[in-house]
Amino acid sequence: MNKIKLFLEERAFGVCSRLGEKFNFPVDSIRLFFIYSSFITLGSPIILYVSMAMMMKVRKYLRKMNNPVLFD
Repeated sequence: MNKIKLFLEERAFGVCSRLGEKFNFPVDSIRLFFIYSSFITLGSPIILYVSMAMMMKVRKYLRKMNNPVLFD
């Protein structure tokens, strides 16, 4: 079970962990909120999660373009 958890955390988008770091809130609580609210509202928080993940990827890409590394 621990291997599965580590595998998912490495390849996930990192939205919940980023929110937890930013707002100084436990990451597990944020993940549970997304899971429970997805069941209650029939999946609408998933749209919010995916949009935040895409926004994080775009910001990371733009930062990489502004600060190119010469020797990669």
